[in-house]
Amino acid sequence: MKEGWARQQSARFLKSSTIDPRIRLIERLEEFTGQYPWQWTPAEGEAFIAHLRSGKNPIQLSTARTYEVTIGLFLEYALDARYGWVDVCLERFGEVPQQVFHEGNSVLHTVEYEGDPRRRPLDYDEVQALFDAADARPGKIRGQGRKGALTALRDAAVIKAIYAFGTRRTESSRVDLADCRRIRKAPQFGKYGSMMVRFGKASKGAPPKRRTVLMVPEMDWAVEVLDQWVTEIRPQLSPGKHPALWVTERVGRLSPRSINEAFVTARKDAGLDEDLDLHCLRHSYITHLTEFGYPARFVQEQVGHSHASTTAVYMGVSNEYRNTLLEASMKNRLGNEWDVTS
Repeated sequence: MKEGWARQQSARFLKSSTIDPRIRLIERLEEFTGQYPWQWTPAEGEAFIAHLRSGKNPIQLSTARTYEVTIGLFLEYALDARYGWVDVCLERFGEVPQQVFHEGNSVLHTVEYEGDPRRRPLDYDEVQALFDAADARPGKIRGQGRKGALTALRDAAVIKAIYAFGTRRTESSRVDLADCRRIRKAPQFGKYGSMMVRFGKASKGAPPKRRTVLMVPEMDWAVEVLDQWVTEIRPQLSPGKHPALWVTERVGRLSPRSINEAFVTARKDAGLDEDLDLHCLRHSYITHLTEFGYPARFVQEQVGHSHASTTAVYMGVSNEYRNTLLEASMKNRLGNEWDVTS
């Protein structure tokens, strides 16, 4: 039954990184209940979720929903008459599978964003503190007579580039040198006027999404960062003909995990809140572009969101920006009233 469900998902072109955790979840439920899927009842499902919510590391609400939906998809497959499992179970065991989660015992999707509320955009001072900490690390390493100064320089550059283009860690890892391109209408940015993202986050069962992220004037400082990395620092790692923009000292492509570790190190050195993660730089990019005055549609296309509502939940504009909008709104309103009375 599990193998058949895995094949069904594979036929939909879902990745093993999606299928394998789903199968493991079904196995966890099977182990927890000590029963086979055709024996599961709503009581078993409720007990499983209650168990996962207890202990030192309880699951989050969004995780609980994901688990409930996944279990529901598996049982939906088992109940599909086209696969014949209902007849097999009834003939062999006298029991048939049933859905264990329903409207009365499952998490309802009532809000657009259910991520950890501690995840937020960094303000401008925090971004600068992060960059300063990353820039200081190579000097500390040299002062201690240790290896790793070159990779520390790379880590500082990649963190800055992620903020300047608003890319995800996996997207950043897969960027090649050839993906950095000139823009004819913005020659001042040189060959870093745009970044082609060819491995954007894919919808389930779909290939990676592509988009081109344009350099914006407020981030033009990143041009010098990238140029220094490509022309001065990267060659010292002897990358040969490796196409990746970000390479390791062993001439491999820098992994998403390594990019994340670079951020964590800089965050600790900067003394920033430990709840801030690498993805918060993407939140910061969206927020700051909005505060710079870019249209919502432009910001949405820059980050590759299919829906404006998704971009909106990433946004956390400052009180100063809100006050500016309020002041402008009040001026317009007073101006219109004056025009009417006069």
